[in-house]
Amino acid sequence: MERTGAHGGKRWLPRLLFLTVLSATPWLLVVYCHLSVFDGAPVSAPHSSVVAATPDGEDGQRFLRKQEEQLMKLPSTTASELPAAREERRPHGDADACRGRYVYIHDLPPRFNVDTLANCRLWYPWINMCVYLANGGLGQRVDNADGVFADEGWYATDHFGLDVIFHSRMKQYECLTNDSSRAAAVFVPFYAGFDVVQHLWGHNALTKDAASLELVDWLTRRPEWRAMGGRDHFFLSGRTAYDHQRQTDSDSEWGNKLLRLPAVQNMTVLFVEKTPWTDFDFAIPYPTYFHPAKDAQIFEWQQRMRSMKREWLYSFAGGARSDPNSIRHHLIRQCGSSNFCKLIHCRKGERSCLVPSTFMRVFQGTRFCLQPAGDTYTRRSAFDAILAGCVPVLFHPASAYTQYRWHLPQEYDTYSVLIAEEDVRAGNVSIEETLRRIPPDVAERMTETVIGLIPRLVYADPRSKLETLGDAVDVTVEAIIARVNKLREEMYGKRNL
Repeated sequence: MERTGAHGGKRWLPRLLFLTVLSATPWLLVVYCHLSVFDGAPVSAPHSSVVAATPDGEDGQRFLRKQEEQLMKLPSTTASELPAAREERRPHGDADACRGRYVYIHDLPPRFNVDTLANCRLWYPWINMCVYLANGGLGQRVDNADGVFADEGWYATDHFGLDVIFHSRMKQYECLTNDSSRAAAVFVPFYAGFDVVQHLWGHNALTKDAASLELVDWLTRRPEWRAMGGRDHFFLSGRTAYDHQRQTDSDSEWGNKLLRLPAVQNMTVLFVEKTPWTDFDFAIPYPTYFHPAKDAQIFEWQQRMRSMKREWLYSFAGGARSDPNSIRHHLIRQCGSSNFCKLIHCRKGERSCLVPSTFMRVFQGTRFCLQPAGDTYTRRSAFDAILAGCVPVLFHPASAYTQYRWHLPQEYDTYSVLIAEEDVRAGNVSIEETLRRIPPDVAERMTETVIGLIPRLVYADPRSKLETLGDAVDVTVEAIIARVNKLREEMYGKRNL
């Protein structure tokens, strides 16, 4: 029997409506470890333990105060219209089906993408990342000995590994053109995430910025750029925007200054987490372990998640933080003392937290999954939870609502619960009581909504094609084309669309 209770009110809804009008929220400044076992993003390869890096001190506090000052000056905005997922793919030979949807892909010199992959063994001081480039960037197949996954379509995908996956998917986009004048948008296959990660440790500012500066020089000399000054161009980094917004030229400061380049600000830039105060970058979902090759694999997985027996009301999977402002120790305490919560406490060196099935098994048996901020506001674990049919419980709008506007519904309370982190920190709220007040029929509808979101949040296997469903890349490209069309209309008027 599911451990839920009756509903006596909806105290969290007014708070949700209040908080979601805030599209710009303070940036959680910490330098995060790539594969931290405390982030709820496990891997399933036999690697050495990971060393976490967490910044603190006066420099970090000054940076945070500066960003908060910038945020206070920003006007509030509402979420953009959610693009509808394409229900049906038209045949390649049908020219009308591609009208207004063509994409031109730049043929970049290899130093901007494939040459970077040759250094995969050296990207991190503590781990060889080459194993994660197998199977077109999906990583090694996941062992399904526990029966938690399906036999096909599941891989140990790195949560910062979208550079190759997205590029490979774009290569088989159904409306490609070799004539840039016909293109609705222009894709730049620069592996920005892989480029920055190989220079994050032990390199000076010039080295960190070199590829970004060379790319801008190369692009701005091209005739394709001159058509709209780059406003029809887009590219991706599989990491967070924080890695690309270095504020000074100090060798010791984290990341590169890609986002500060004027030419880049003309383009549309994709990250797994965007900055809250800019309007040219957009967040797209973290990759999960599921990369279906056929529609049937998605349908079968959705049906399997609908039939799961969810014995736990809520669960939390993750570790504590040394940051005194983190609410994680509150969540661990509340979950650990509840008969309705399943806790996976990932202490340092916990081997089970490196195995994907550990998390997915718990998510599949839980109605609500707690998703607090990790090293930044967003968390790959939130998408793993949705994939398992578990309704995410968020503690800040910046964990999803102000991020994934193209991929998640604007009606936030249909697929998630928001509990203000300040209330948790102050001890003013019982997570268990809040969730138990949600009527069972409402919780069931939320679960169904979450399961229905799965197709648009997963990245299909780039070596094949889905038949009728649109995945996260399809949703992204449609949104980009809509954005470029709006910019083109503002520049030239409707006659040129």
